Amino acid sequence: MLRLIPVEKKEDIIPEYRDTPIQTLFEYHNLKQPFGSYTDSKLLIGMCMDKRKHLHIPENFAFIIRTGGANLRYSEFKVSYAIAMGGVRCIALIGHNNCGMTNLMSKKDQFLAGLIDATGWDSEQAEDHFRHFAPMFEIGNEKDFVLSEAKRLRLRYPRIIVAPLFYILEDNLLYFIEEK
Repeated sequence: MLRLIPVEKKEDIIPEYRDTPIQTLFEYHNLKQPFGSYTDSKLLIGMCMDKRKHLHIPENFAFIIRTGGANLRYSEFKVSYAIAMGGVRCIALIGHNNCGMTNLMSKKDQFLAGLIDATGWDSEQAEDHFRHFAPMFEIGNEKDFVLSEAKRLRLRYPRIIVAPLFYILEDNLLYFIEEK
C-alpha cells in the first residue's frame, strides 16, 4: 500500500520540493501561512473536479485545471500553454480519496439513469456515450493513478517539477504520496 506523508510543519516538506511553489502550496493550505500577493504564477495545480475539495491559496497563486480524477491526459495542451505562456515551472498533481472516477463500471447503471433523466437522451445514446468515454476517464486506484500521471508528465516535460499529492476529504489536508 502506498504511504501518504503528512505535512504538519515546514520541515516535513520533502527536500526536492523545498524552496519551490510546492512548498508554498503546503505552507498556505496545510500550515495556514498568511497569504502573499501574486501577479503571476509558477505553479499549475491539476486536481479533480470534485466539489468536496477546496484549496486554501491566495488569488493569482496558481493556474488550476480541474478534471475528473486529476487526469490531465486530455488537457495536455492546456498544461503546455500554462508552461509556455504562463511561466509555470511546477505542477502539483492532486488526487483524493473516494474519487468518483474509480471503478466506473460499477457506477454504469446509475450514470445511465442520471444522464437519461437529466438530458432526455434515450438509453442507446447514453450507453454509447458511457461505452466511449468511461475507459478514457477510469483512473483505477487514486494514488496509483496520481503516481503514474506524475511519471507521464515528468517524461513529457523533463524540466518541470511534478509533485504527486493527495487530498484527504476527512481532514481537508494535502499529503505527499511516497514514491519508491
